[in-house]
Amino acid sequence: MKEVNMWTITENKSWSYLEQTHDWVRDMQDVPQDSIHHGEGNVAIHTQMVLAALQEQAAYQALSPEEKEILWAAALLHDVEKRSTTVTEPDGRITSAGHARKGADTARQILYREIATPFHIREQITQLVKYHSLPLWLLERRDPLRTIIHASLQVNTQHLALLARADMIGRIAPDTAELLYRIDCFEEYCKEHQCWGTPWPFGNAQARMHYLRKGDAAPGYVPYKVPAVQVVIMSGLPGAGKDTYVQQHYQQPDWEIISLDKLRVQMKISPTDKSGTGKVVQAAKEQARVYLRNKRSFVWNATNTTHQMREQLIALCLQYDACVTVVYVEVPYKELFRQNGSREATVPYNAMQKLINKLEIPDLTEAHEVIYHVR
Repeated sequence: MKEVNMWTITENKSWSYLEQTHDWVRDMQDVPQDSIHHGEGNVAIHTQMVLAALQEQAAYQALSPEEKEILWAAALLHDVEKRSTTVTEPDGRITSAGHARKGADTARQILYREIATPFHIREQITQLVKYHSLPLWLLERRDPLRTIIHASLQVNTQHLALLARADMIGRIAPDTAELLYRIDCFEEYCKEHQCWGTPWPFGNAQARMHYLRKGDAAPGYVPYKVPAVQVVIMSGLPGAGKDTYVQQHYQQPDWEIISLDKLRVQMKISPTDKSGTGKVVQAAKEQARVYLRNKRSFVWNATNTTHQMREQLIALCLQYDACVTVVYVEVPYKELFRQNGSREATVPYNAMQKLINKLEIPDLTEAHEVIYHVR
């Protein structure tokens, strides 16, 4: 395949070009949709209608060139994983539960592996794909305020409403007017609660973390307690440059370093030994507890490429009133494999691909601060 980047895709917007260039676009032709909600036909027809509807909106036309490209790419990718989630139910109805979340993961992989896309643009597209149906259902959630505050920390709600409107206009269905009204309500709700096109304005990072961690907390409450210790959690694929970043920014004696790679060497445990990895992590956690009890700032240096991995550490640190910073390190796809190959402990190619498939980028719903060190 010839090398392409984000701007190549958005400049060549003819559907025939997209089908010839990308298998995930060709796949759309073979994905059926429920005839009641999508009388227009398959996902390919629907996606083309959504793209047309998006570009006809006055609010879209008023955006900056970069914002237009982000919205256009999100519209192209919003149903990319209906191909893997679409099923025919026993009653004959066609559904595609979970396609938005899975589609967001696929969008990230496409825009990292296949189409060279700047990090900040890629992640905006990814989050729009993930949340593209939220405007339809926000007010039916058990706690719509908490839901929209959480979402506003990850996605531009104004752009989200634009995408949702195009999604509803770009189909043939009897409930279009009703769903467009829901999007209008979503817009008003966001404006009323200071989330329209901007994250909810927490007083500080402590207030944000308190609200997100306490189910009954008020979003405007600002805790008076000062963090007892600073903790940095590194995150990034093997070979991305985490060790170099730590060496450049967190020097002893101010910072203690917990390195899972070094612990593996000391404990003589191979990176491919899954049972041994558990022992390494437990040893690292015990060391972390010592530092936390003694109020010693430290860096936890490991891949931490999923939310679940990071959450285990963050929850531990918060028990000791720590202020947690997550530092995410990334390099371009080809550079990643070059750097991985030059490491002493090279991660096998197939293992690297699995890690990329599962990669989840940290955001401000997880920690007091998130730093993105991206080349």
